[in-house]
Amino acid sequence: QVQLVESGGGLVQAGGSLRLSCAVSGTIFSRYAMGWYRQAPGKQRELVASISRGGDTNYADSVKGRFAISRDNAKNTVYLQMISLKPEDTAVYYCNVDGVIRFNWGQGTQVTVSS
Repeated sequence: QVQLVESGGGLVQAGGSLRLSCAVSGTIFSRYAMGWYRQAPGKQRELVASISRGGDTNYADSVKGRFAISRDNAKNTVYLQMISLKPEDTAVYYCNVDGVIRFNWGQGTQVTVSS
């Protein structure tokens, strides 16, 4: 059974930084393009960053230049480095496959940015 375990969230002031991690188990991680998603209160979940199997990255316009996604296939882990955080980045962050068919969602990690 595939498990996604996100960590690294927290409370940070505007302009601060956080690094999120997502450990993936129960599957061959390197086979999948992965993404980081977020869901703010009252809003739909959105894809903010993705990384292909080969390491190509894409970002939502709202985070471009501030967020960086990376992966370590040896550790079955995908990361999201976030800098220059803004209050509007406040959300629960999740990782999952970047594709039509996804795994069951993990519990996510809460990121709260205070102004």
